[in-house]
Amino acid sequence: MRKITLFLLMLLTLSVAAKPKAKKTIETWPDGTEMDAWFQNPQKVDVGQLGRRYVLTDYGVLMGSSEVQTQQIQAVIDRCASEGGGVVVVPQGTFMTGALFFKQGTHLHVSEGGTLKGSDRIKDYPVLTTRIEGETCKYFSALVNADGLDGFTISGTGTIDGNGLNFWQEFWIRRTWNPQCTNKDAQRPRLTYISNCKNVTIQDVHLINSPFWTNHVYKSDHVRYLGCYIFAPTENIWPENPKRGAPSSDAIDVDACTDVIIDGCFMHVNDDAVVMKGGKGTWADKDDTNGPCERVLIQNCRYGRVHGCLTLGSESLHDRNIILRNCYAEDANRVLWLKMRPDTPQHYEYVTVENITGRCTRLLFIQPWTQFFKPGDRQDMPLSRCNNITIRNCGVEAKTVLDVKTSDKYELIDFTLDGQPVDFSQFPGAKVNTKPKEYL
Repeated sequence: MRKITLFLLMLLTLSVAAKPKAKKTIETWPDGTEMDAWFQNPQKVDVGQLGRRYVLTDYGVLMGSSEVQTQQIQAVIDRCASEGGGVVVVPQGTFMTGALFFKQGTHLHVSEGGTLKGSDRIKDYPVLTTRIEGETCKYFSALVNADGLDGFTISGTGTIDGNGLNFWQEFWIRRTWNPQCTNKDAQRPRLTYISNCKNVTIQDVHLINSPFWTNHVYKSDHVRYLGCYIFAPTENIWPENPKRGAPSSDAIDVDACTDVIIDGCFMHVNDDAVVMKGGKGTWADKDDTNGPCERVLIQNCRYGRVHGCLTLGSESLHDRNIILRNCYAEDANRVLWLKMRPDTPQHYEYVTVENITGRCTRLLFIQPWTQFFKPGDRQDMPLSRCNNITIRNCGVEAKTVLDVKTSDKYELIDFTLDGQPVDFSQFPGAKVNTKPKEYL
């Protein structure tokens, strides 16, 4: 009996060993290179493993006060850093503050029912050397700032509220007085600014009402936005013109970064949603503060009203291996927008858009971008190029599939729509207006 039992166990072991292992799916970027396994790990950070919790109210920060408590909150961050790091916790309630600067080993957690609310006075955001609109220059800090950190995390289902109404209204008043008023002229802080960092996760948090760009990440790598709710009003912020919304309230600006994933986020803003940036100007490619955006994956997101779901430009040099997939747009003006600046050498390549559903005005939009541009005198100015752009398997309901204008400043090469090449030579300088069903 013992021999029979051992024999059966041996057969069972052999059958298990002989069973072929399931092949691991290897994903690739549009240029055919293998996608790192990091992109296939959507697991969120366990905040409980980040160290000691520093709850604001335990350190004298007042809840519900109209007093701007920047110094008090910054003192908690500094103490957290000096004692070995941990999590600065915004508990239930509202806490008013100006610019905050996180340090190595510190993290931010906004509890459910908690709100970190930005001051609406520009004096509470110090001027420093930062990055804005494709340039490194002096400008105002953001509400939440992190520079040179490894492993920084923003978490929690609470809210970071930029309190942008007064900033928005002032912008539109200035623009009415001077139509050439720029974003810099209006003097507005961003909501979050992450620079020169790595291994960053921003998860679950509500990021709303930013005076200017909502999230700006610069020269950082391995950055994740997971399950965030990003909102700024698209109308009714100025009684004199109810159609006005929060100006330039981009959801996520990816500026000269590599290895970025945006997964499961909701975005509704009065400008573009996810934007690639990296520099602008006739000599921008010679400036080492600028740089490319590479390996960016946007997936499983939902868009409310946005100008563009994925936009390359207006301040971009070289964007490569960008994927937008498995997303739903409720009311997008454009799904893919390629902004071509006549004053900047640009190269957008290996971009894939797939499995997009919902509604949009235009599926693909390409036109020269001439807002506030300044062409310089450069004899060796490279010709800008867009190549290897793929759109496939999209069920989005589009009023216009292709809205494209060609130019002698850029060339469009190897565009495909559901496997069919797009021949731009057939409509130089003109718009193609066709029914979606003919393409999709």
